Amino acid sequence: MKSYQKLTPTVPQPAACWVEEEGAASTPAGRGKLAPWWVGSGLLVAAVLLSTVTVWVLRQVSGGWLGPALPPKCLLVPESHRFDCYPERHVVVTQELCESRGCCFIETPPLAGGKRGVPWCFYPPDFPSYTLESLNQTALGMVGLLVRREKAYYPRDIEVLRLDVEFETDKRLHIKITDAANPRYEVPLEVPRATKKAENPIYSLDFSWDPFGVVLRRRATGTVLLNTTVAPLIFADQFLQIATSLPSRFLYGLGEHRGTLLHSLDWSTLTLWARDVSPTESFNLYGAHPFYLLMEEGGNAHGVFLLNSNAMEVALQPAPALTWRTIGGVLDFYIFLGPDPNMVIQQYQQVIGFPAMPPLWALGFHLCRWGYGSSNETWQTARAMRNYQIPQDAQWNDIDYMDGYRDFTVDPQKFASLPSLVEDLHKHGQRYVMILDPGISSTSPRGSYWPFDEGLRRGLFLNTTQGQPLIGQVWPGFTAFADFSNPDTQQWWLENLQRFHAHVPFDGLWIDMNEPSNFMDGSEDGCPPGELDSPPYTPAVLGDSLVSKTVCASAKQKASVHYNLHNLYGLMEAKATASALIQIRGKRPFVISRSTFPSQGRYSGHWLGDNRSQWKDMYYSIPGLLSFSLFGIPLVGADICGFSGSTSEELCTRWMQLGAFYPFARNHNTQNEKAQDPTVFSPAARTAMKDVLLTRYSLLPFLYTLFHRAHLQGDTVARPLFFEFPWDVATLGLDRQFLWGRSLLVTPVLEPGVDSVMGYVPRGVWYDFYMGSSVNSSGETLKMSAPLEHLNLHVREGAILPTQKPATTSEATRGNPLRLIVALSQSGTAWGDLFWDDGESLDTFEQGSYSYLVFNVTQNIFTSTVLHAGTETTKVTIGTVSIFGVREPPSKVLLNGQEKPFSYLDNQVLTVSDLGLSLSQGFSLRWL
Repeated sequence: MKSYQKLTPTVPQPAACWVEEEGAASTPAGRGKLAPWWVGSGLLVAAVLLSTVTVWVLRQVSGGWLGPALPPKCLLVPESHRFDCYPERHVVVTQELCESRGCCFIETPPLAGGKRGVPWCFYPPDFPSYTLESLNQTALGMVGLLVRREKAYYPRDIEVLRLDVEFETDKRLHIKITDAANPRYEVPLEVPRATKKAENPIYSLDFSWDPFGVVLRRRATGTVLLNTTVAPLIFADQFLQIATSLPSRFLYGLGEHRGTLLHSLDWSTLTLWARDVSPTESFNLYGAHPFYLLMEEGGNAHGVFLLNSNAMEVALQPAPALTWRTIGGVLDFYIFLGPDPNMVIQQYQQVIGFPAMPPLWALGFHLCRWGYGSSNETWQTARAMRNYQIPQDAQWNDIDYMDGYRDFTVDPQKFASLPSLVEDLHKHGQRYVMILDPGISSTSPRGSYWPFDEGLRRGLFLNTTQGQPLIGQVWPGFTAFADFSNPDTQQWWLENLQRFHAHVPFDGLWIDMNEPSNFMDGSEDGCPPGELDSPPYTPAVLGDSLVSKTVCASAKQKASVHYNLHNLYGLMEAKATASALIQIRGKRPFVISRSTFPSQGRYSGHWLGDNRSQWKDMYYSIPGLLSFSLFGIPLVGADICGFSGSTSEELCTRWMQLGAFYPFARNHNTQNEKAQDPTVFSPAARTAMKDVLLTRYSLLPFLYTLFHRAHLQGDTVARPLFFEFPWDVATLGLDRQFLWGRSLLVTPVLEPGVDSVMGYVPRGVWYDFYMGSSVNSSGETLKMSAPLEHLNLHVREGAILPTQKPATTSEATRGNPLRLIVALSQSGTAWGDLFWDDGESLDTFEQGSYSYLVFNVTQNIFTSTVLHAGTETTKVTIGTVSIFGVREPPSKVLLNGQEKPFSYLDNQVLTVSDLGLSLSQGFSLRWL
């Protein structure tokens, strides 16, 4: 039997036969040599061999006083490289159980807190796997057959697999493994199809024949990015497993979870199965994103996407290594070679789709709570915000606006004035957003509730295995669940929304409970026996069952069984909802969804769920929003001030400061707690909240341009620091700060009772956003003053930020003069851009109905160049240019050759005001 263990490059390994992909670099040193999976030198391997042989000899000499004698092959495997052969939870793994699977058994102490650590039961080096029987060239890559001659330990092993490899681009590789004889469920996601093979890939791919495995290298560095020979490939009907070594421990992504941005590889398992639960560490949460980004030594990055929507878990271990386990579908991998992290995320979105361009008002401040109690109380809150002149673009309602919590209804007593409220919001340039759930009440008298009656008549709900609507329980009581995989359901959803919009002309939709959530496990009748609801292997899901607080996995949907489609439910609802909004309003849709899946950024944003009014929840929102930036869903934020529990004035003030820099900024609160909108706090706190919202509104032109770049090419909006400084290892674990784009650094206060904050400032010159004073950092952690009314913001050298005089709505702000903030680099240069359109029409970029300007500074000359002109820019003027970092006081300033008055401060800030320049005209500004 062939070995999985990859020894050091100097150790020959005759057990595997290698083929290299055509065109890959072939050298005597590289061809036929296996990649190391025991990271280290030959001395490390020698030490391991010596110590394990010593233990083995002692066992034999002592007659087994250290326990039953173990085969030397088991003792040869270092603890960090033991791949779990018995991952089942809630099973006490005995030696007998382990060896019945043909695996090695060595007890090790558990981790602190009882967490699972080194697996006791692990694969021996010669565990049976697949053999690569054939490999043939194709127009796009190659196709091969994999054969397993000895069964593994899960039922219905698939003995012959098909391997498809496509070199899709120079920086993207596609590897797919599926049943060679029978079709299997595959995710119905539109992906690009390559038309020709990559000509100059920056990667090389090797294959091990027996046992089968792939080894992917980065050509420029030789770094091994994937090595799947470290553990056996298992491909049974309901258990698919493949493992790989990793080139470093710097791993991100794999959502949705609550935790640090940088994952721990110390024997942690991340489960992907959409679940309604308040965000809690180690639980599988609302969405599923089987994508990771990994930073390599030296600052290169790559990403891996497994296109699979079944329940899965990803096991991480300190080797470093990673194991994918899923219980259905196929193994369909896309690998993105970057080489920098920004490019990896762009390449990922080239496959899943770029995010939609949001309407401008979506980037304003949103206010909501569950428990306003009436439309008049909601209205009173909106009026109070106006009275204090606090910016607000959208007022929301939670489920209390409904009649009996039923979709598409309004409480006729408490919310009778809702249409008038919405009319008033529209008069003031504001919008209205309401919540919808996918559970449709099934208990109303027949003929009295059109959504259920019509959905039942058309057969649009999830069905049981017996063909009857599956009935669960959500807020209105017993409910049926809309089947959004059925195109007819999308039409029914549209008709419901059209009927409601005629009464309450909402502007956006908030889709909640769409994991889908169910207050029962399965249905009112439970779930039938069988391997869909009780599969041979259940990943480490909260509740230990696929049906825990959701519908039966055996439920029938139009496209497949719910077992396959569960993680897609929110995506499919978001797609139907965005489509309906376009048809109803004829403008860009605004949808915020709780459950998400790859490609959802094309249809919706996301909020991070039912958090708590606690300081740690405020901190966890930062890695949460940065993870969703990686997932291609840039319109993301958390409930500002916390959803459940009671906030404090200090916490809410600090959270409003942080939340003003969430891409999606909404303050939301639960029922039966005191109000937490800005108007209810002391004058000092209220002023601090108002000021930071005005700062956000002043930055809307910059933020809107970032979203344009996200829509156009997949740039991130909220961005981890390591994206801009990938070579700086100090940034790799930072998740208490973040950037907007490449140039605005946000350093919030995340703990109580302090008036300063420690923040990392990467190498270079950074300018205080408010005053323009500079700090020249060598790449260091600095103590920043942070009284309660202050949020630290710094502008990176070389940037030009388009800002605007703020007003209390985005609509009013749009008409105000622009102020361009120039942050000169040490060489006196800077660059920035501005995307401008009407803020709400569909496909403005695609149809050419926009303006695009580029700003540039070199040799003391600022230039504004209009690269594309639209009609909207004629209504806007540039009022001020502020230039940070002008080292010598100018003697004069020339605007298009004409002298202009200016001011110059000791902190090296040059300001030229009262310009009155049309945004549609280019200009130059020179200082001498």
